[in-house]
Amino acid sequence: MSVPPSTQPSLDSVSTIRDDGSRRYLFPADVSGRFTRARAGAALILIAIYLLLPWIKIGGYPAVFLDVAERRFHFFGWTLAAQDLWLMFFLITGLGFSLFFVTALLGRVWCGWACPQTVFLDHVYRKIERWIDGDAVARRALDAAPWTVRKIGRRGAKHTAYLVVSTAIAHLFLAYFVSLPALWRMMRAAPVEHWSAFAFMAVFTGGLYFNFAWFREQLCIVICPYGRLQSVLIDDDSLVIGYDAQRGEPRGKLGTAGAGDCIACNRCVQVCPTGIDIRQGLQIECIGCAACIDACDEVMTRLHRPRGLVRYDSLRGLAGRATRWFRPRVALYGVLLAVGAAVAAWALSTVKPASFSVTRMTGMPYVVTPDAIRNQFFVRLVNTRAVTTAFVVMIVGPAGARQTGFEVPVAVPALGEEVRPLVLAQSRAAYTGPFRFAVVVRDAAGTFELKREVEFLGPDARLLQEDAKVTKE
Repeated sequence: MSVPPSTQPSLDSVSTIRDDGSRRYLFPADVSGRFTRARAGAALILIAIYLLLPWIKIGGYPAVFLDVAERRFHFFGWTLAAQDLWLMFFLITGLGFSLFFVTALLGRVWCGWACPQTVFLDHVYRKIERWIDGDAVARRALDAAPWTVRKIGRRGAKHTAYLVVSTAIAHLFLAYFVSLPALWRMMRAAPVEHWSAFAFMAVFTGGLYFNFAWFREQLCIVICPYGRLQSVLIDDDSLVIGYDAQRGEPRGKLGTAGAGDCIACNRCVQVCPTGIDIRQGLQIECIGCAACIDACDEVMTRLHRPRGLVRYDSLRGLAGRATRWFRPRVALYGVLLAVGAAVAAWALSTVKPASFSVTRMTGMPYVVTPDAIRNQFFVRLVNTRAVTTAFVVMIVGPAGARQTGFEVPVAVPALGEEVRPLVLAQSRAAYTGPFRFAVVVRDAAGTFELKREVEFLGPDARLLQEDAKVTKE
């Protein structure tokens, strides 16, 4: 079936917008082939990972658990406290450089194969649509048909299924932040008991439903900036999906003398989820899903012609020249990625299984007694391990300094914290003025040690000496 002239894709405007500015809904045709099967397998694995991670326990916690309430973040048995969030810098920049590197080499492979928008839309919501409404021809006919009991029934069933799936995805997403047992307790309680979580679920479910039921490809075309970044991330040697114009042109119906291999069947346009014509060249709307490749290969196979008229290749390769896989852009991105990975590895190696802080008590900065000068602090111990740990706290300072507090090891529960007072007193005879000392924290087993310098405050030593002379007189 050919594409009507009024809906023929054009480089002058987005294919999903009519001449009057209204939205034109797309009904991509079904397609089968090697890339479609591979994408379906990849999507199944990604959805399974999303579904299973909150259920898999590592070290007593879900494999990925972003416990915002307790400021603890668990990643496959490794726990980060709130003060370790500076490591997110390496994660964010690493993702950025990885995106640059992969895009420079493989084009929009992320969009077509791993983006959640593509995975859920193509492999969940569109499957529901095809199961209820039928193939592209049936869906287009149903959309144009007047409202009848049959149409209302089908629309109701489809959108009910959309809402159920959107609700399930949203609830599972929340489980990454509250855990599955907590989520189950929230679900069984009244909404007013957890109104913030209920409001989040309502908004998030509504957003998912709106996106996958109506907005769809517009998210990729209008909102997502990745397509627009193609112009700076992709060059003539990047892997893209393209049309071999040298082989396909001039187009002509089967049997036309002098025509190329393209028979102008428009099958590549019918299966495109963003409504473009790949034969018009690389476009920002192309998400690299390879549906047009499978569609064209299917036609070429039936005609006993070589496959690959539409294929994965670089623009240089489509022009008949050799592709340069190693080039300055790729080398630069690769070096930056390697340097970032090395620095991130070093930063991760500095993360300790505990942290602590020393805060001076409010009120007087120091206390002078007849025999000593005293400073008072609060020591906050944070255990980032998943087991109870005993900590030893000691003072490293000048001779004569006397520590009060933490005389015995302090047991801090798993992922818990303990705040206790620490008093340091320096005898008046040994006091010579303010000085710095170190608070040292180590676990009872001696597997690690943390140190923090603190300033001991006190009066001018000369004033103490004069006061002592006056007292003696």
